[in-house]
Amino acid sequence: MVVITDDIAFVLHILESKIRKMFSSESSGHDIYHLRRVMNLALHIQDKEGGDRLVIAFASFLHDLHRIMQNETGKYCQPSDSLPKLRELLTFAGVSDRKILQILRCVEFHEEYDFSDQGKTARDIETLILQDADNLDAIGAIGIARVFSFGGAHNIPIWCPDVPLDGESPWDETKPPSPSQIHHFHEKLLRLKDNMNTTTGRILAVGRHKIMVDFLEEFFKEWEGIA
Repeated sequence: MVVITDDIAFVLHILESKIRKMFSSESSGHDIYHLRRVMNLALHIQDKEGGDRLVIAFASFLHDLHRIMQNETGKYCQPSDSLPKLRELLTFAGVSDRKILQILRCVEFHEEYDFSDQGKTARDIETLILQDADNLDAIGAIGIARVFSFGGAHNIPIWCPDVPLDGESPWDETKPPSPSQIHHFHEKLLRLKDNMNTTTGRILAVGRHKIMVDFLEEFFKEWEGIA
């Protein structure tokens, strides 16, 4: 018989081995360490901003199951495609049905951006915190490392100087990858600072954004051989 519990540490202990196994071959920057960092960031934001701590913890730890499905099928998967598997895992771990519904909502809407055609639709603090935490892990020093990890895994060149940079077009997760890893900074990552939902997220984003700006300035100097 499944035991229903709201003990975060207990549920994480149950889920850890399953999630670790599922993400063991992930090499594009969406690995289990990313999940842990996002969870830690989300719980730090929750300390300042409020929200259901259990929902935020589990939604953060499980938000990228669709990435694994995408790797397995070779086809684009939306976060909503992972919800049946996510429900199965949470039920197995003993999370209550009410909490599961809240967690599923967070995961389904965590990839929303102000600079996409659809914009943002989520208004609940739990989803907004997950969005901030996931985006914070995409910028700064960790974000830079993840860009090149993803690019290496998908054979994306570092820089294509013949292709103009575009930081104005609406972002679309379903489109092909950026023409180069440097293009990805302009198409998405440099726009995340102004996409934050919470006061805490905005404060944390400032320093991480500057790290990327400084890196790109140095990159282009070295690319031209003048640094």
